[in-house]
Amino acid sequence: MKLVIQRVKHAEVEVDKKVVGKIEKGFLVLVGVTHNDTEKEADYLAKKLCKMRVFEDENEKINLALKDVDGELLIVSQFTLYANCAEGNRPSFTDAAKPDMAEKLYEYFCKKCEEYDIHVEKGIFGADMKVSLLNDGPVTIVIEK
Repeated sequence: MKLVIQRVKHAEVEVDKKVVGKIEKGFLVLVGVTHNDTEKEADYLAKKLCKMRVFEDENEKINLALKDVDGELLIVSQFTLYANCAEGNRPSFTDAAKPDMAEKLYEYFCKKCEEYDIHVEKGIFGADMKVSLLNDGPVTIVIEK
């Protein structure tokens, strides 16, 4: 599983010109799933994400987690995180999990994040989504398990 985490002032995702997920301060998280991912990887990454300390404290030190700043999560599935661009000009997506397996793990991951008492908004798995955000910092972190 791979996450691209962007600290945002706000973010939203639209499907068919309708907002389906929207947050204020927090993280926009792009989630990619590969073939051998399990709930074990999702558990690890949910904990890592929800406890990640990248918000400024009163001394302007990056020291606070989502919960400390009443932050929210907007979690969006993105199979293209497993694009292989090693050969040719057209990426291969064979490293991305099949949709049925990926959707199940994506939904599981979202529920695990909610268990940390953080508000979670989502995109729609497999939909053509339009994502907008105001990156804060910018702070963008990639983690993989």
